[in-house]
Amino acid sequence: MLENLSQNKVHGGWHKQYSHSSDSVSCNMRFAIFLPPQTNESNPVPVIYWLSGLTCTDENFMQKAGAFKIAAELGVAIVAPDTSPRGENVADNDGYDLGQGAGFYVNATQAPWSNHYQMYDYVTRELPALIEQHFPVSKLKSVAGHSMGGHGALVVGLKNQTEYQSISAFSPIVNPMQCPWGQKAFSTYLGDNKEDWKQYDACELIKANDVELPILIDQGDADQFLIEQLKPENIASIAKQKGVNLELRMQPGYDHSYFFISSFIEEHIKFHCQYLK
Repeated sequence: MLENLSQNKVHGGWHKQYSHSSDSVSCNMRFAIFLPPQTNESNPVPVIYWLSGLTCTDENFMQKAGAFKIAAELGVAIVAPDTSPRGENVADNDGYDLGQGAGFYVNATQAPWSNHYQMYDYVTRELPALIEQHFPVSKLKSVAGHSMGGHGALVVGLKNQTEYQSISAFSPIVNPMQCPWGQKAFSTYLGDNKEDWKQYDACELIKANDVELPILIDQGDADQFLIEQLKPENIASIAKQKGVNLELRMQPGYDHSYFFISSFIEEHIKFHCQYLK
């Protein structure tokens, strides 16, 4: 059962925010959807799923990215879920990079996180089924994200290549096994066996699998997290070795913020729509 929390007309379409009880993460979850003006029952539109980064909710992208105008022109819906389960009974941590707001799009196996932190299942199974049931959208979908959500987009797309048409990311955590954010999250949510971590590391997934999907990554060279956390050169090197259709664009002067995302989001929407039509 969906509860409509808000709706706003924008660029001829509608931005709507909903809450629902989630089976995957065993709590109430919130998501936002943009439906372009072309949307109707006889004209189901494709969907781009946007996964946000640390500390974010469904609102960050929808309010800051400036994606609605181009999405309306090209006739594509955008769905933005929250970044983690939330609630008084949901495990949390005082750090910004762990717990609520920092689900890392994995299925946690360690207590107490495993009770609710099943974000991989939520994003890949429950949410698309919900969207396709309740809105006039097609089964054609692509996935994009920023930072932790860029990691999520890469993992979701790479692990489900028959379900998605394309992948893009801004400032993604491409190799979480090799950076402090990823090591902290994976050891907490998944335990100490690093073999279990590989299923959620984009670099390891490309090493182990044939990759057919096109991938676009934008990375600012003034990003304060570039060297320690993001390491885009790692995925670029592995993709080149494997012959993967991956384009890494280093953008001079740009940082990790939504100012960066809003500067190039139209290009990302156009990129996905090449493969969604």
